[in-house]
Amino acid sequence: MYLDKRTYVKQWDHIDETKQYKVEVTRGGEPTNIDPKKVKYIIEEAGYWRKANAIHKWFVDNIQDGVDDCRDAYAERRDLQTLLDLCRIVIIDKSKAEQLLPSSSGFFFGNTEYDEWYYNDIQNTIEILEKALEDEDGDYYYSSSW
Repeated sequence: MYLDKRTYVKQWDHIDETKQYKVEVTRGGEPTNIDPKKVKYIIEEAGYWRKANAIHKWFVDNIQDGVDDCRDAYAERRDLQTLLDLCRIVIIDKSKAEQLLPSSSGFFFGNTEYDEWYYNDIQNTIEILEKALEDEDGDYYYSSSW
């Protein structure tokens, strides 16, 4: 389970030079045959989860229209903020976990208990989302791979 940050870095001539990204690709310190002027996006891993089934369920239900198909799904900033708010509530009041961020069973999902592992996943999600929301560059996409 991944949250990726995609930053558009295409170097168009009409973009003011002070707002352009400088893209340089080397291998072993040497230039490559990758043309920096043709690079459109830089993709960074913003978050990683393993068997965080409640978080996966939230993304499927809220940004993937209920379809769990392992595709990249765009997550708007307001979506990430909503999930962050839910996680914070659950950490403060554990009695709300099942209502706000229910666990989900399924292929490769592991434990569905509201235990130490569940709350570690929620805390990890808070840390991932706080960092993502501090960064105003780039767009965020959630994906999973089974």
